[in-house]
Formats: sequence, C-alpha cells, structure tokens
Amino acid sequence: MPEEKENRYKRLLEHIFFDKEFGAYKEGVTRIEFERDDLERAASALKLKLPKNPGDVIYSQRYRTSLPKAIVDTQPKGMEWIIDGAGRARYRFFLVPSNRILPNPSLRAIKIPDATPEIVAAYALNDEQALLAKVRYNRLIDVFLGVTAYSLQSHMRTTVKGIGQIEIDEVYVAVDRNGVQYAIPVQAKGGKDQLAVVQTKQDLACCAEKLPALVCRSVSAQFIDMEDNSKMIAMFELAVEDERVVIVEEKHYRLVPSAEIGPEELRAYGKR
Repeated sequence: MPEEKENRYKRLLEHIFFDKEFGAYKEGVTRIEFERDDLERAASALKLKLPKNPGDVIYSQRYRTSLPKAIVDTQPKGMEWIIDGAGRARYRFFLVPSNRILPNPSLRAIKIPDATPEIVAAYALNDEQALLAKVRYNRLIDVFLGVTAYSLQSHMRTTVKGIGQIEIDEVYVAVDRNGVQYAIPVQAKGGKDQLAVVQTKQDLACCAEKLPALVCRSVSAQFIDMEDNSKMIAMFELAVEDERVVIVEEKHYRLVPSAEIGPEELRAYGKR
C-alpha cells in the first residue's frame, strides 16, 4: 500500500478510536464499536479524502498493515487490538490475546510434482491468485487434509449474522474415507499480507451458518519466499479456542518438476 494512503487510513482509525464523538478509548475498555458511516465523519473532521470504498480502510488495517502506533501503545502485555465485524456495516475494535500465525522456519518441506498448467502460472495477476491456482491444480487440500476435495466457489461474498459482510478466498467441499463431508474455507496470502485471525474466525462462523450439516475445517495457505527466488507453500489447518486461533496442523510444500524428486526422498517420505 502506498505510504500516503496507509497514513491516511491510520489517521481515520486513530480518530475513531480516541475521539469522544465515537465513545473514545479509556483504560480498561476492551471493545469500541463504530459504523462505516463513522469513517465519513472522521474524514470530514480531519479534512481527509475518504476512499470510494470505505471498507478498504478496514480491510487494509486487518490484513495488510499494522494498526496505528498510538492504538498499539494502549495494548496491555499479551493482548492486541483487532478490528472485528459487529453486524452489517458495523465494526468494533476488540482486545484479544496476542496471536500470530507464522510459518515454522524449521519445518521440512515436502516436494510435490508441480501440476500447475504453465499458461495459468504465466498469467496469474497477483500472488493470491497464483497461490489459489497452485493449491487447486496440485490438489493440495486433498494432500494436506487426507480428503477428496472439490472447489465450490472462489471469492465468496456473503453476510454472516452478527458479523456483517465477509469474503472467503475459496470454499471447498470434501468427503473422507468414512463418508464424513466437510466444508473447507481457504484463506490465501501472498506478498506481505499476513494470515488474519479475524478472517479465520469469520470463515468458521460462515460455514457454521451456511453449511451447518458439514464439518468445517479452516485452512490457510501462504507463500514463503526462498533464497533461490522460488516460492514454497505453507499450509495450516486452524481452529479457534478461547478467542485464539490455534494451529491444528502445519505442512510446507515445494512444487517441483517430478524429475527433481529422487528415490531417496520418496523412501524418506514413506518412513514418516
């Protein structure tokens, strides 16, 4: 995000967080609710230009950059502010235990024969699209979770009761060897975007509301840049416990030509 836009977004959120017109932060407060229209009022008070899509202010601060330093400085030790959905066009600053989902640098990579069509890899417009395509064409959901999975819908936009409008990068449905059926929301992050606790909670809530007969298993995928300029894919299965997003399983996959997977590696994989 350009620095000027990032600073403008931070100033808007900082104004809402601290200004008495919006309820204002004070020590001991754990949530501050506001509406999308409050962004317009904050922009007017600060004489700043509001983006055409005010929701981009919220999205950017959730997933692309940190909250303003003045807000971060109010966080008690071991806690952090997130921006949560609180209904249609409603949000809240919510204080939760600190939680970061980052790839384990010590985890061994598993080589998978790359089945991504070259024409798809050549014309993917951004990291997120490229990542979703690689996950889909290489059946990494199947490999990672041990199920047979099918893409149901990409970039699903819907509303969830008590949260408001959300977007899921891709939703799979799947079945396992025992006939259990699953809904699998997938969160994909490339570049500098961070895996988001808020999005994981929203994905799980959406599946519980829209596909209640299916077992929900939330998956996040992230590119890891390698020293040779190639990319590895980190896959996480995530769950929510006591307002914290926890890692159920993590695997790293490296997509390579099949000729680069030697007999010794195959034998090693067979002994795991």
